[in-house]
Amino acid sequence: MKIGFASQKLQKIFNSEKELKKAYGDQSSKIKIRMKVLESAVNLEEVPHQKPERRHQLKGDRKNQFAVDLIQPYRLVFEPDSQIEFLSDGGIDLKQVTGIIILGVEDYHGN
Repeated sequence: MKIGFASQKLQKIFNSEKELKKAYGDQSSKIKIRMKVLESAVNLEEVPHQKPERRHQLKGDRKNQFAVDLIQPYRLVFEPDSQIEFLSDGGIDLKQVTGIIILGVEDYHGN
């Protein structure tokens, strides 16, 4: 899958092992693993929805965003890089999502 970043700063952090470790500490090893899973997938449907990755769609005002698990309670949050196609049941056609934009690492549970 094609992967982009929400900002140049975030891209710089994710593309440097040193910067990734500095910014995210113990999370950095999980982030690298999840990034390899995302990169190797052809589309979002191929990213496992069961643990350890647990790809899941977010809700509410984040309904077009997705996350994969890191070290609890943190998640790697991303969104499709292009217009989302919906299925007849209203769900997102995950096979059509072939590129994503990394938004960041968050603990959104307290929000």
